[in-house]
Amino acid sequence: MNFDFSDDQRLLQEAVRTMLAENSTSQAVREVLEGRATHSAKVWQNLIEMGAAAAAIPESYGGAGLGYLELCLVAEEAGRHLAAVPLSSSIYLAAEALQRAGSEAQKRRWLPGIAQGEVIATAAFTSAERYRAPSPLSFDGQRLTGTSPVLPDGAIAQLAVLQVGKDLVVVDLNGPGVRRTALPTIDPTRPLAQIEFAGTPAERLEAADGAAVAARVLDAAAVLLAFEQVGGAARILELARDYSLERKAFGRQIGSFQALKHKMADIYTRIELARAHAYYGAWALSSDAPELPRAAAAARVAATRAFLIAAEEGIELHGGIGFTWEMDCHLYYRRARHLAQLIGSEHAWRARLADELIKEAA
Repeated sequence: MNFDFSDDQRLLQEAVRTMLAENSTSQAVREVLEGRATHSAKVWQNLIEMGAAAAAIPESYGGAGLGYLELCLVAEEAGRHLAAVPLSSSIYLAAEALQRAGSEAQKRRWLPGIAQGEVIATAAFTSAERYRAPSPLSFDGQRLTGTSPVLPDGAIAQLAVLQVGKDLVVVDLNGPGVRRTALPTIDPTRPLAQIEFAGTPAERLEAADGAAVAARVLDAAAVLLAFEQVGGAARILELARDYSLERKAFGRQIGSFQALKHKMADIYTRIELARAHAYYGAWALSSDAPELPRAAAAARVAATRAFLIAAEEGIELHGGIGFTWEMDCHLYYRRARHLAQLIGSEHAWRARLADELIKEAA
């Protein structure tokens, strides 16, 4: 059995990595962080033109028609370079929900715009949290009323897919009765917003059990975000390694000190464990295997923990300068904390994993 990606898939990854290294620079990310841009428009356009962002959307709906494995590698590079683009909101969540729940007419109406970058979409579903308050949204079959959950890229999105009970509804965010409120976030390069609807026209997606589709979409997003987290964690380790080989103390490279070696070895071990779970999740996602819920939860937990520890220890490994604004350490720390909560907390996904393991044992 081959547990690695193909040569063609690695070529796509290398092309995306080269493009992001040139365009998703520290300066470009900081422009979004400091509020000078809503997202990295050039990076997003390049990902669209390369077919990378829409890798898993079929060609018949305007996508590249490659597959989930390719999208996983794109996600890893997006995490490595802190790409400030609506990849998770528009592609992992909204486009996936439309593919899974939409009728043929609904898919042809909305997916091409997302795949070609003409439309930025967002979505919110019941998360992996076990206990939640009743939905603040109501849908009468034609109009949507109430307040949305927190929406990634909600301030710039033109389309949203939302869960209302067991239904999934799609709503044009440029329609009447829409009021947006930007929310503060630890990582402004991945902005959040809340949207109030006052009788806004909306349409129910065709799927009979929207809740089941939402759970499937969240599992797919968990795998893709795990690749982002692995990419980010790996890049932090590279930066810390390079710094430890340049910086000297007491006439020696600090990388030669045992305490730093142990920290970096621990980070590496956690990254490789998370990578193994992410690969398993990628296989389950691409083959639509029944193990997907378990694989997705395991990938989510391992990758979240790896990225958080790498981000925290990466600051420490840089010493006093690692805490300064000039270094990029805080950018990775912000992204790690943000991704850790995006589709439900690590604790919620641990509970999901436990439930799946108990179900398997029973």
